[in-house]
Amino acid sequence: MTQPYGESVATIRAVLNLEAGSGYANRAVIGGLDKFVARLISQNPPGRDYFLSRPQFITLLLGTSSYAEKNICERQQWVELVLRELDRADILPKDKTQTVKAPIQKPKTTASGKAVTIAASVESLDLSASRIKGIGDAVAARLARLGVYSVRDLLYFFPRRFLDFSRRCTVSTLETGKEQTIFVDVWEARQVMLGRMKSSEAVLGDETGNIRAVWFNQPWVGKQLKVNTKIAVSGRVSQFNYGKVFENPEWEVVDDRELLHTGRLVPVYPLTSGLFPRQVRAMVRNALDGYLVVLPEFLPLPVRQRCGLMDLRDAVMHAHYPSDYAAQNKSRQRLAFDELFLLQIGVLNKKRDWQEEQPGRGFRIKRKEIQGFVQALPFKLTSAQVRVIDEICGDLEREVPMSRLLQGDVGSGKTVVATVALLAAVTNGCQGAMMAPTEILAEQHFSTLQKLLSAISEDSNAESNICVFKGIMGREIRIVLLTGSLAAGDKAGTHGLIKRGSVDIVVGTHALVQREVKFASLGLAVIDEQHRFGVLQRSALKQKGYNPHLLVMTATPIPRTLALTLFGDLDISTIDEMPAGRRAIKTRWLKPEDRQRAYNFIKKQVAEGRQSFIICPLIEESESLDVKAAVAEYKRLSMEVFPDLRLGLLHGRLKNADKESVMRDFKAGRLDILVSTSVVEVGIDVPNATVMLIEAADRFGLSQLHQFRGRVGRGEVQSYCILMSENPSEYGQERLKAIEELTDGFALAERDLELRGPGEFFGTRQSGLPDLKMARLSDTRLLEMARREAIIIFEKDPELSAAENRLLALEYHRIWHKSIENN
Repeated sequence: MTQPYGESVATIRAVLNLEAGSGYANRAVIGGLDKFVARLISQNPPGRDYFLSRPQFITLLLGTSSYAEKNICERQQWVELVLRELDRADILPKDKTQTVKAPIQKPKTTASGKAVTIAASVESLDLSASRIKGIGDAVAARLARLGVYSVRDLLYFFPRRFLDFSRRCTVSTLETGKEQTIFVDVWEARQVMLGRMKSSEAVLGDETGNIRAVWFNQPWVGKQLKVNTKIAVSGRVSQFNYGKVFENPEWEVVDDRELLHTGRLVPVYPLTSGLFPRQVRAMVRNALDGYLVVLPEFLPLPVRQRCGLMDLRDAVMHAHYPSDYAAQNKSRQRLAFDELFLLQIGVLNKKRDWQEEQPGRGFRIKRKEIQGFVQALPFKLTSAQVRVIDEICGDLEREVPMSRLLQGDVGSGKTVVATVALLAAVTNGCQGAMMAPTEILAEQHFSTLQKLLSAISEDSNAESNICVFKGIMGREIRIVLLTGSLAAGDKAGTHGLIKRGSVDIVVGTHALVQREVKFASLGLAVIDEQHRFGVLQRSALKQKGYNPHLLVMTATPIPRTLALTLFGDLDISTIDEMPAGRRAIKTRWLKPEDRQRAYNFIKKQVAEGRQSFIICPLIEESESLDVKAAVAEYKRLSMEVFPDLRLGLLHGRLKNADKESVMRDFKAGRLDILVSTSVVEVGIDVPNATVMLIEAADRFGLSQLHQFRGRVGRGEVQSYCILMSENPSEYGQERLKAIEELTDGFALAERDLELRGPGEFFGTRQSGLPDLKMARLSDTRLLEMARREAIIIFEKDPELSAAENRLLALEYHRIWHKSIENN
């Protein structure tokens, strides 16, 4: 029976429109248009589809030469001719047609043997993943746990790694311990009991011999394997007394469909409870077969040509099912470039918005008064601090709002530099704000400001959360502390003072961005440990003033290439010099047999009036297990190791008030030892603490270890960092040796960047930036290339309004809108 032609027409029209949109580059479908036409005709034999049964149309489709051999003008003529012929569908007899609904979809058999649909519109990429064959509501819920919600998400759900089953052998040439593939006949298959497990075994053979295969705890395999069926088997072979055996190999029937699970580089995807490897491969392949054809190529052709990048559809296909490792690497290069390029466009746009949205207020810098403040300090600034102060003052004098990142190692003196900037704002009749991620950090900044301003003040008066200094730069300066734990009455009073302009500098936490807080004239916002704030919180603080100057600070040293990538919207100042007289922290990696020695050393330090930190092991991907481990370790240390000492416990599940209480007790000396999870990484300054013991240190990254180490060494007494590790991997040993040898945070950051995997060095989710799935931040060449190309496009077309940038603009807004929603 002749089938309605509407679905084939819609499929061909969708493909040809995409081809026209890509400049007739023969990239609308994987493999090119010639393969697409051949496949279309073979799947629709005469009599099955009315339109494809017409000899004239078949002749037109096949043409006089292959599409690949045509030049661009010939390709354009052919595409337009076919499209005109397709338009005749509208005037064919009604009994030969059917009403076509949008989006039009055509059933198709995929490489995995499942029927899916070809989407006729780009919009279908944002449909629920449940549109894919094999994904019902229950499976969709499991995929959601992995961050896969839509068809597009599934296309971009990339494998963690590949099983190399591309090495094809015969039975007689199989080697033990290597991953390899054989194509064999099933001679015998049955269910068996292996130990107490219902399992399966089979006898397989080719022209060179036979081999046994077993599948432990998989009784269904024995039913699925049919005698005399040709199958591909991939996996490792083990040697037993009675011969070689495949144990739990992958297998699939060999027919005219493409292999998914054997005989190639086989993708291994992230899984969650209820999802299985073969199932996920089939779902992803169904998505690729049905929807990859409409994935738009958003990267302008000149960019792809200059950078030698693979086309997007090819890249996505090879990311899942590469023909070899070279193709997989080219795919990763393209997809990683996309991530970094879109990120760069975004940060350049953020910087422009910050600086050009509204004019800033240029300050008149009173350099003589600033010099007087610096000279009155009880210590001498380093040359790096002086250089950075000059850079900041230069920014503050301009009528373009400052947007600067100040990075410096723990103890390098960033707060002094920030104080100079705040004084510049105050002496220009503006207010300054300093925001910290925790109350304890906010209190430390408030305390540090008090000490610094006291050095040049004629008189000071402190009450509750307000401190007044007289005679600073010829005026009175009032600073206030605003945190969430303030009593309601004090909080309301503080809000009133800020609104009336009765305070000059406000130090606080997230409480600063609450709706009730209104500034009279905010001229400078200083944000400490800025990666711990989402982009919306930073934006909220900015909106408290008339385009104030912005200074963000971090104690996490960031290599310059990475800083340009993640914070390209900020100019960068670096304090790369430590104050004179600061003692280097002695760091030692101890073996398990030295544990008692470490405990005895802590007891000795406490006996001398010092305090210690003990960091519990990191249990990946499970905060609840982290907490359990910390509680258990705290009990063991309290009862068995240090029964005579005062111990406190700190972990992420404590209420904020309880966290702050524990940290205050430790800072006040009411605790000898603080047992903690990684929450102590940033936010506590205890000069009396001299020992940092880190359990399972190999599980932490170098930058995180360095941050832990920075919690001690803040006083004048020698401090120590002890690294404990039971059985570190080779990679873990490299990190431990590096932290033991290097004390410079920037040198460690560069080493960390070399050692860490994709996106791990510095998480992007909490900073309001798009996630990096494929980009390796150690690939400086790709980083610089992406930044260069982004600058070229942004300088020519910052609004991305040009016709050639239309698809790029859509992808940019989609990616950045999604990242802001996640924050």
